[in-house]
Amino acid sequence: MTTYDPAKDGAQMSFDGRMSYGDYLRIDRILGAQKPLSDAHDEMLFIIQHQTSELWMKLAIHELDAARRMIAEGRAREAFKMLARIARIFEQLNNAWDVLRTMTPSDYTTFRDSLGQSSGFQSWQYRLIEYSVGNRNAAMLRPHAHRPDILEKLEAELARPSLYDEALRHLARSGLAVPQDVLTRDLRQNWTFHEGVMEVWQSVYRDPKTHWEAYEMAEKLVDFEDFFRRWRFNHLTTVARVIGMKRGTGGTSGASYLKRMLEVELFPELWQLRTTL
Repeated sequence: MTTYDPAKDGAQMSFDGRMSYGDYLRIDRILGAQKPLSDAHDEMLFIIQHQTSELWMKLAIHELDAARRMIAEGRAREAFKMLARIARIFEQLNNAWDVLRTMTPSDYTTFRDSLGQSSGFQSWQYRLIEYSVGNRNAAMLRPHAHRPDILEKLEAELARPSLYDEALRHLARSGLAVPQDVLTRDLRQNWTFHEGVMEVWQSVYRDPKTHWEAYEMAEKLVDFEDFFRRWRFNHLTTVARVIGMKRGTGGTSGASYLKRMLEVELFPELWQLRTTL
C-alpha cells in the first residue's frame, strides 16, 4: 500500500511562525482546562460535559443577542435563521445528557464531595439565557452577588426587552393590536399569561397567509421552546437517574426543583392558543 502524502496535493505541512489549527482555536487552553479534583475516572466526563455545555450556551447567547437586534430593527426574516440555530443548539445540549447518563450513582459518589457547593444551578450563562427569553426571576441574581462583573451582565439583561418582548413589539409595528400595557410593561418582571396577547396570536394563526411573517416567527419561538423544554426534562431524568431525590450540591431540592421548572412556559400564549383554534 502506498503511503499518501498530503503535501503533494498542496496541503500546508510547516507551521513555524504561521497560524495553525491549534493556534486559531486555542486548543492548548481548551484541553488544559480540565482539572479533576479527585482520582475518580468519571470526574473527567462530568467536567467535559459541563464545559462543552457552557460553550454551546455561549453560542446560544450570541445568537439570541443578534436575533433580538434583528427583530428590533425590523429584520425579522434574518432573525429566523438565528432562532432556528438556537433550537439546534439546544438539540446538541440535549444529546449531551445521553453521555452523562452513562455515569451510575456509584460512579458519581466517587467524586461528588470534590464539587463542594458548586452546581449547574449557578451557571450565569444559563441564567442569562433564561432572562433573555423572558423567564426573569430576579431572585436568581443572588447566587452571583459575589461576582460584580457577572451581576452587571445579568442586571443589564433585565433592563433589556426579552426575545418575546421584541417579538410582540414587532407584531405591533406590523399593525397587529398588541395591548399597550404589554408594550410598556416593566421589563424586569417575569412574563405572565396575557389574554390580549393570545388573541393577537389567535388572529395570526387563523389567517397565516395574511400574517405569514408573524406566523413563521411564532413557530420559530415554539420550536425553540420545544427543545428547551426537552433539555429541562432530560436534565431532570439525568439527575433522578444519578442521585435520585437527594439534594443537589448547590443546596437545591434536586429533582424536585427541576420538576417545578418543567411547569414554566416561556411563551404561554403560543401553547395555549392551540387548544382554542
